Amino acid sequence: MFSDLKPTEVLAAAERLRPVIKRTPLIESEMLSDIAGGPVFLKLENRQTTGSFKLRGAFNVLSTLDREARSRGVVASSAGNHGLGVAYAAKQLGIPATIFVPSTAPQVKRDGIAALGASLDTSQPHYDAAMAAAMRFAAERGATFVNPCAGEKLYAGQGTIALEILSELPNLGTLVISVGGGGLLGGCASLVRAVSPATRIVGAQSENTAAMSLSLAEGRVVEIDNLPTIADGLAGQIDEEGLEIGQYALDGIVTLTENEVARTIAWLWSEHGERAEGAGACAVGAVWLRKLNEIATPAAVIVSGGNIDDAKFEQMTTDD
Repeated sequence: MFSDLKPTEVLAAAERLRPVIKRTPLIESEMLSDIAGGPVFLKLENRQTTGSFKLRGAFNVLSTLDREARSRGVVASSAGNHGLGVAYAAKQLGIPATIFVPSTAPQVKRDGIAALGASLDTSQPHYDAAMAAAMRFAAERGATFVNPCAGEKLYAGQGTIALEILSELPNLGTLVISVGGGGLLGGCASLVRAVSPATRIVGAQSENTAAMSLSLAEGRVVEIDNLPTIADGLAGQIDEEGLEIGQYALDGIVTLTENEVARTIAWLWSEHGERAEGAGACAVGAVWLRKLNEIATPAAVIVSGGNIDDAKFEQMTTDD
C-alpha cells in the first residue's frame, strides 16, 4: 500500500534510477508566478527519457525482480507512457516485455514501444479493456504484471519526482499534479506528507477523465464512461486503492474541459517552448486558467509528459 511507503524506499529508488533517468529541470514560469503572487516552477518531466515520468516507476519495479521473474517476462497495460517506460526498462535489463495499449493510443506512443523491442497488443478498444486483457495474458503465462498505477516499488519510483523538487524547494507551498489512476499522486504524496506536511497537494484532470474527482465527491468509486480525450494518459477508472490515495493525498482537485486542455498545450508551447501532451498539461492549466482558489508559494507544477502525435500538436499550436 502506498500509505506504508517510507521515505527511505524513495531514496533507495533514486539510487537505482540514477544511472537511467534524467534529473529533469525545474524552471520558474513568470506568468504563472504573476497569477499566483509568488514563484511557480514547472517540473519538466516531458523532457524525461521516454518522454514522461513513467520510466521512474517502471524501472524501479523491473530492477527489483529476481532472476526467475525476469526470465518469465513482464506484461503491462498502458495508455502509452507506462508502456514506454516498461519497454525501455525491459530493454535495459534484458527482460521480455509485452505491452497492451488501447487501439486509440497515440501513434507516437505505439511506435516508441515497438521501437524499444517490446511486443505490442493494440486489439482492445479502450484503456480498461487493455488492462483486463494484459492481466489475463500475464496470468496465463506466469509473467509479472506491472500495474501502471499501483505497487510500492512503482510508487517509490514515481516519488523520486517529489524528492527532486523538495531538494530544490524545501519550503514547497503547493504541489500541482495531473491525476489519472493515482500512481504519480501516491508516489509523490507518500514522500511529501512525510517530510513536508505543510505542503498543499492539488490535482487536475480533464472532465472526460474525471474518475478521481467524481469518486472523491461521492466518497466511493464512481465508474466513468470511456470518452475520447486529449488527456489520454489520464484515461480509465480508479479502484479502491486509487480512491484511498486521493482521499489521503489531495487537498483539492479541479477539472479542465477538453478545449481548456488544448489551450494549455498551446500556451506551454508559445510561452515556454515546451511540448506537452494533454495529461502533462492539465496541472499547468489548473494554475494558468485560475482554477485554484489558493496557491501557497513557492509552488511546483509537474508537466508529466510530452508524447503527443505531431498532427494533433500542430493543430493545437498553429494559429488559425
